[in-house]
Amino acid sequence: MNARSTAPPAGGGLAAATEEAVLRVEEVHKYYDMGETRVHALRGVSLTVPRGGFIAVIGASGSGKSTFMNILGCLDRPSAGRYLLEGTDVSHLDKKQLALIRNRKLGFVFQGFNLLPRTTALENIQLPTLYASVDKGERIRRATAALAMVGLADRAAHFPSQLSGGQQQRVAIARALVNGPSILLADEPTGNLDSRTAVEIMAILQDLNDHGLTIVLVTHEPDIAQFAKRVIVFRDGKIRKDEPVLNRPWALQVLQTLPTLED
Repeated sequence: MNARSTAPPAGGGLAAATEEAVLRVEEVHKYYDMGETRVHALRGVSLTVPRGGFIAVIGASGSGKSTFMNILGCLDRPSAGRYLLEGTDVSHLDKKQLALIRNRKLGFVFQGFNLLPRTTALENIQLPTLYASVDKGERIRRATAALAMVGLADRAAHFPSQLSGGQQQRVAIARALVNGPSILLADEPTGNLDSRTAVEIMAILQDLNDHGLTIVLVTHEPDIAQFAKRVIVFRDGKIRKDEPVLNRPWALQVLQTLPTLED
């Protein structure tokens, strides 16, 4: 696997990195009322991520990291505080407005690849464009470019069952990129993969980040978190550590030291 340096499939998504804050979270709290009990999932979280940043969020179950990721992904709203995405306060937008933000500005990658089984790789990648008023020719162009970015140009007509786990995750990454998002949100993207394939996926993410894509990665694996530029540790609904990664490993170099897995 070689990380690709192909141009992005849609304009604006992988712009050159600057110190501009692409996301800003200010004193965010999140409560869940469960009967007579109130669960305080986030307790005054504040965080700024510059354009072109690459952060890894780690923490035990119940630490608040998943709630935080849902807010970043406009899948949930803060109970208090503000979340600014590219300068726009999305904290109080309605469902339709949030859906539009998700489609235009955010790309999602999950532990489960979430590919449609009876749909080819190229067709799976096109799915987000169906909600973006993009004509068929442009959908195919974008999807083809995104597939090339993750090194699977020769797998366009393959169905998920004909692809390995790593290849399926690459298709999922390409799908996340097809609308040229400002931020890629990756929730345990290596959780279902063997060690070598996990590093291959991190090589792709590092390459995308090198070309300006802002990435927020949630992982429970400290060794995977080290491929990011910055590690955020959650505990009890708060950020307990926020530190840059020193001596950051390069996934392509790490791959050279790993054995090739036999089928």
